[in-house]
Amino acid sequence: MADLQGGRKRSLLQLFADVPVLVRELVAGEIELLKQEMIRKLKALGIGGGLILGAVVILLFFIGVLLTAAVLALSLVLQGWLSALIVAAALLVIAAIIGLIGYRKLKQGIPPVPTETIHGLRKDLNVIKGVGKRDKI
Repeated sequence: MADLQGGRKRSLLQLFADVPVLVRELVAGEIELLKQEMIRKLKALGIGGGLILGAVVILLFFIGVLLTAAVLALSLVLQGWLSALIVAAALLVIAAIIGLIGYRKLKQGIPPVPTETIHGLRKDLNVIKGVGKRDKI
């Protein structure tokens, strides 16, 4: 093994003395690579999120145009005000149904405490203490 500073061989003690410095440099280099990778990925996430948000805004405009088309189509058969009222009522019913489903799902998650896991841990702790028996799966 040739030394980079003069072409001479280094002793085993000198090599061992350099290990902490080399490890520190290696860790610092890995941390710098980690930072660069995270910055690159976060930038991509930000750009992707912004583009998706833009698509959602355009989708909302699209839905508005579709609703207008529905009102205009119904106005061919009914009066315009009645067509708009029917489309608005249909939207209200759809929103109520989705809201109720969301409320029920939200209620299932309250309180946000892992009760099943806590119950299992308590049973395990009781088994370790010798107070109860663990259920067989």
